[in-house]
Amino acid sequence: MVIQNKRKLLNRLAKAYPNPSTELLFTSPYELVVAVMLSAQCTDKKVNQVTPALFKRYPDFQSLAKAKLSELQTLIKPINYYLTKSKHLIAAAKVITEQFGGKIPETREALMKCPGIGQKTANVVLGELGHAKTFPVDTHVFRVSRRLGLASGKTVQEVEEELMQEFDAKYWHNLHHWLILHGRRVCKAPRPLCRECSLAEICPSYLIFVED
Repeated sequence: MVIQNKRKLLNRLAKAYPNPSTELLFTSPYELVVAVMLSAQCTDKKVNQVTPALFKRYPDFQSLAKAKLSELQTLIKPINYYLTKSKHLIAAAKVITEQFGGKIPETREALMKCPGIGQKTANVVLGELGHAKTFPVDTHVFRVSRRLGLASGKTVQEVEEELMQEFDAKYWHNLHHWLILHGRRVCKAPRPLCRECSLAEICPSYLIFVED
């Protein structure tokens, strides 16, 4: 993307989505990790409906590590893939409690040693906590960045690398959230709201969807 259009992109996204941040609700690093793990293949809204009761029953990694699988499954049953996520949550809590003293490791490599925490989840956690400059790529970031011509990679890893090369690190955190919000509200799959989009002028996919 040419510099002029890149400047327009950042300015228009900033205007459309001021003070961008995750829509997951949390009050501690522990709650963030759990919420992000639950959010995979699930909406933030659904996660936010489940976590209050979950955090009340299990307020930290130590208590979660000792949770009964059946009880945890009941608490998070509305979440997609709750059976697998229940096992991962308990296993990850045990690793963080036993290997890291109950504190979240501050490197991606260490965090990814926890069951259920892959690259995207680790990037989200580290970025939100300010431990590292990261550019997490979820389904919205992947879709919107490709439609806007910011990336052409066919995998999440390829798109992540392209975006990190395309933009200065100081923009990564906000741009990550801007692309997510834009994907949820405007650049939807499969039918984007192109006629309502403030980025239409600089979007190479605009005519494709409008004429379709």
